Amino acid sequence: MMEKSRRREKLAFSLLFGLWLPCCLAQTTPSNAATRTPTRIPTRIPTPSPSPSPSPQPQTERLMVRLTGYPRKHNEGRVELFHKGEWGTICDDDFSIANANVLCRQLGFVSATGWTHSAKYGKGQGKIWLDNVQCNGGEKSVESCKSRGWGNSDCTHDEDAGVVCKDERIPGFVDSNVIDAQVDDNKIEEVRLRPVVATARKKLPIMEGVLEVKYKDGWAQICDLGWTIKNTHVVCGMLGFPHERKVNKNFYKLYLERQKNHFHVHSVACTGTEIHLAACPLEFSKRNATSTCEGGMAAVVSCMPGPLFIQSSGLKKKPKISNNVRLKGGARVGEGRVEVLKDNEWGTVCDDRWNLQSASVVCRELGFGTAKEALTGARMGQGIGPIYMNEVKCLGQEKSIWNCPFKNITSDDCQHMEDAAVRCNLPYMGLENSIRIVGGRVPYEGRVEVQVGSKWGTVCSTGWTTKEAMVVCRQLGLGYSMHAITETWYWDTSNVTDMVMSGVKCTGNEMSLSHCQHHKTVSCQKAAAKFAAGVICSDTASDLVLDALQVQQTVYIEDRPLHMLYCAAEEDCLSKSAAQANWPYGHRRLLRFSSQIHNIGRADFKPKAGRHSWVWHACHGHYHSMDIFTHYDLMNANGTKVAEGHKASFCLEDTDCHEGVSKRYECANFGNQGITVGCWDLYRHDIDCQWIDITDVKPGNYILQIVINPNHEVAESDFTNNCMKCNCKYDGHRIWLHNCHIGDAFSEEAERRFEKYPGQLNNQIP
Repeated sequence: MMEKSRRREKLAFSLLFGLWLPCCLAQTTPSNAATRTPTRIPTRIPTPSPSPSPSPQPQTERLMVRLTGYPRKHNEGRVELFHKGEWGTICDDDFSIANANVLCRQLGFVSATGWTHSAKYGKGQGKIWLDNVQCNGGEKSVESCKSRGWGNSDCTHDEDAGVVCKDERIPGFVDSNVIDAQVDDNKIEEVRLRPVVATARKKLPIMEGVLEVKYKDGWAQICDLGWTIKNTHVVCGMLGFPHERKVNKNFYKLYLERQKNHFHVHSVACTGTEIHLAACPLEFSKRNATSTCEGGMAAVVSCMPGPLFIQSSGLKKKPKISNNVRLKGGARVGEGRVEVLKDNEWGTVCDDRWNLQSASVVCRELGFGTAKEALTGARMGQGIGPIYMNEVKCLGQEKSIWNCPFKNITSDDCQHMEDAAVRCNLPYMGLENSIRIVGGRVPYEGRVEVQVGSKWGTVCSTGWTTKEAMVVCRQLGLGYSMHAITETWYWDTSNVTDMVMSGVKCTGNEMSLSHCQHHKTVSCQKAAAKFAAGVICSDTASDLVLDALQVQQTVYIEDRPLHMLYCAAEEDCLSKSAAQANWPYGHRRLLRFSSQIHNIGRADFKPKAGRHSWVWHACHGHYHSMDIFTHYDLMNANGTKVAEGHKASFCLEDTDCHEGVSKRYECANFGNQGITVGCWDLYRHDIDCQWIDITDVKPGNYILQIVINPNHEVAESDFTNNCMKCNCKYDGHRIWLHNCHIGDAFSEEAERRFEKYPGQLNNQIP
């Protein structure tokens, strides 16, 4: 019995030890390292812990893929993967079109058209991460395909694989296809200007000072021997300034002689076209050499800000910016789709051979610094109208993109899914330091708090709209405003502050909430914490635009009997005089046309109200998801409305889509309502309320105006293209529309001519 008891004790101990040991080992074994996202200058790339498994494993963060090499277009190149903190290539052994398809989709293209072997785009450096890759073609990531495992390869960089992707972006793909600067990250990561005048230290932006580079844990100076204005030009561009100015060296010499300087760089030789100081030829101090600059001093730089940043700089003479180039569709200042003006009509630029030099010319002529990113594949949404330029090849010193060599294009060369865009370097203004959002469930949402003097507090939500929310999201660098929240009771209220701002009214274009109108003293009827203003921001937004040509081609007049208009009267689709008509006898004269509304943005357009609050209209047998979706107005020459109509969004759905885009929304059976990116909603001319009641309108010349999403109920990346206008001639029997165009498609001069147009003198359509 004793022996059996001992055996049981041993067995129990063994079981306990067996259970305990793996637990301990599990706690001490390093976990699989997630792939880290690489950061660009000025931040160093973190090095993750090593992975214990040699084979590719699905990782917690998405694998980063990029195209690089030379020469190449934006949709082709050597494939590089970011793993264990560094970029590496793929060997071409067993490579196939199936592999290329997977990689192209990861890069945001719809598919691959080919692949290359034997380092066609040049030999890579560093690791060869994958070899003998064998994908089926349906995988979401190349790391899910069969291979020899991470870093296990018998190849050299002479065998680096490349891909050629179909030049068509996946609609709504968020990550940018960025063409990066070819600079050595280890040379110079960050620069700054250190002002020496006490008053200059308090004013932003800092435009003049001693040039310093980030070195180890501190800052070091650059010796100014051989320093040229070209070097200054590059530095100013990096810091967000379009131009440079001469500096009073004698003033700084007296100051710098009394300072202890550490010179990290002894010689800089920029050509003036570089987009970063690290791309210039540099000569660094030797490690053991004394940090002196015999016969010279620390380099001093003075820059000229663009018009947007000049208000606080005290400069009297304002620099001019281009009036035939603009940026559209960006969430932040200094970013957007590049549009150029030709023959009084705005058009876009195709992204073939689009690079940082060309992008920088655009940024500088608009009053910003050099380009931070050159974006391809309609990254800032698709434009409308003509495409004027292709294969733009700026050298970097041109005053305007119009001075650069480029090709005129045909419709076969480019489509709007290839529209080029930019992100420009901006001067540091510190605007994000005076605002914050708190209490939200994620970093992109929360109750708005602003700093007034030394006090932080909430904002009154009375009159709080999408326009104000847009400014908040822009100021915080969080993209577009998805929702303007007027009741924030469902967010964390544990640290609610007092209300410090009310009566906020913005145009939507301001860089800071403090630039908007607001009450001098706080006055808010609903001052409780739950009525504080809030926002939900997003990286992407929809963008609706009307097909102007479709309206012009489908317009006609119908005299419709009153007995067929009971439902329309119930939905308030007739003019006020219809109430005094002798129902059901007589008729109403209706101006009818079709409306085709496209979503050219990067997110689906969805009604603000959830389906639980949609209103059922029994007469037409459908739900209304928005009170007002479209305004239809007929106006005389001085802008007074002579007739109006409106369109409640009884059915927001995908009528049709571009090739390769699937419909997501349909109204049948109480379905989801919305318009998918790359799709359009067609309101045919023969459906109820698709008209303006012109029964009381006299013959004459008018302007037809259609405005989509007029109350800005739903956030969009660009509201300036929501309006469409046409010249209209009505002779009492027939009607003609001409010059139909989107509100921001013409130059200011052409728009003025349009507004003054006296109408046609005959019935011939021009």
